[in-house]
Amino acid sequence: MGLSRSHRSTLLNSVLICVILWSDLSVSGISYRRPNIVVILTDDLDIAIGGLSPLNKTKKLIGGAGITFTNAFVASPLCCPSRASILTGKYPHNHHVINNTLEGNCSSKAWQKSEEAHTFPALLKNYANYQTFFAGKYLNQYGHSEAGGVEHVPPGWSYWVGLERTSKYYNYTLSVNGKAQKHGADYSKDYLTDVLANMSLDFLQYKSNFQPFFMMVSTPAPHSPWTAAPQYQNRFNNTKAPRNPNFNVHGKDKHWLIRQAKTPMTNSSVQFLDDAFRKRWQTLLSVDDLVEKIVQRLEDRGELENTYIFFTSDNGYHTGQFSLPLDKRQLYEFDIRVPLMVRGPNIKPNQTSQMLVANVDLGPTILDIAGYSVNKTQMDGRSFLPVMEGKMNSSSWRTDFLVEYEGEGRNVSDPACPLLGPGVSECFPDCVCEDSYNNTYACVRTIAPSANLQYCEFDDNEVFVEVYNITADPYQLINIAKTIDQEVLEKMNHRLMILQSCSGQSCRTPGVYDPRYKFDPRQMFTSHSWRLSRLRQTK
Repeated sequence: MGLSRSHRSTLLNSVLICVILWSDLSVSGISYRRPNIVVILTDDLDIAIGGLSPLNKTKKLIGGAGITFTNAFVASPLCCPSRASILTGKYPHNHHVINNTLEGNCSSKAWQKSEEAHTFPALLKNYANYQTFFAGKYLNQYGHSEAGGVEHVPPGWSYWVGLERTSKYYNYTLSVNGKAQKHGADYSKDYLTDVLANMSLDFLQYKSNFQPFFMMVSTPAPHSPWTAAPQYQNRFNNTKAPRNPNFNVHGKDKHWLIRQAKTPMTNSSVQFLDDAFRKRWQTLLSVDDLVEKIVQRLEDRGELENTYIFFTSDNGYHTGQFSLPLDKRQLYEFDIRVPLMVRGPNIKPNQTSQMLVANVDLGPTILDIAGYSVNKTQMDGRSFLPVMEGKMNSSSWRTDFLVEYEGEGRNVSDPACPLLGPGVSECFPDCVCEDSYNNTYACVRTIAPSANLQYCEFDDNEVFVEVYNITADPYQLINIAKTIDQEVLEKMNHRLMILQSCSGQSCRTPGVYDPRYKFDPRQMFTSHSWRLSRLRQTK
């Protein structure tokens, strides 16, 4: 005898309820088991001149509990282009952010239309079902009235706490999910590094437990104005900038911008950079506290073992190297090399890796952790998750990557330095300038078993070339461009042009010192100069 209509209806409803409950539990279970991801991004933190020295807790809690990369680099040694590379996984010639200005595409309307919806956080949120949280400095022109103001919340963020414009410690405005929140100069409630720490802890406390999360905390430290928390303002009083072999020496065989620096530096310049160096370290002590608080909160919640934590910087820094007082923007190791430490599931503690990684790899790696393939994207980098898990040997990994930078200058002469003429910028009182229009260059940075080399070309009237054997000359004192074998120069020039025109998968082809590399002279361009004009293009 068949079931009555009412019995069939009751049975069907019961089945549907069971299916829905089973589905919810399965989805939430799978989501919950997927790892959480935290990125702590500092601002202007070097590795070459001792930037990690004050960060003892960070080194223990992240590096000591995971892996430290000794050869981590950025694709461009300047805040906004580098941050755009982190977010998009692309080289500057593909994301078109060339400097820190709106005109240079930093957080511009063009950037928002072309790239912002395709950043890795947007992919995590939209396709991998991650809840996402951002707090801190985003891009230097974020919040500009011509870029949507603080009301603009970039796609991909479930919770948004974005700093208006560039790094400050007091007297700033935050965009909290699109609404302005102004802060003053009261340490107890306004010191930005601590505010970011507290907001991050709140997110961890009140987020959903049924989705994995991605959290990015972008600190102002150790960027200028180097304002330390009150309790740290007397630390490192006897510390000075390191007097490395390239400190306060003349760069006699380098690009003209380096040659124009006055050597020896004036006493006032040396005192200024020593003070700045000490203050940078002081600001980092609050970052060390932030890291400790986040790790402790994750541990208290039982989430630490299922969370990857990345710690890195947007670029390096220099204080007196080649008599340049203070800045980044240069092609040398001190500006392009950054710290990178990662802990997380399946990463053994106290590891050190010498494999070459770049900031364009962060997005692909994080997507890989979340189970989303980089091959579905237009990203130029590659995932180093297999490296961290010990599943990749050096013979299968990359041997080179691209560094590119477009110099900035002013159209009029600095009144204090009329002899320099127009075209320079970032000038100090003693007329030493840190940048110029023709401080525009691209480099191939190679690290392989048989070579540790940097090859760079400038886009200027000289087509100036700098080449360094980093193994023999770690401080880059001797430019060997005129003495190195001509065949090597030709191969490196060819490789540079290949990388300058690459996109996506073609950026991951074998380098000159990779056994799989094939050199075809017929593919050489007719002009020796690669020119960076395409960097100025926007979509």
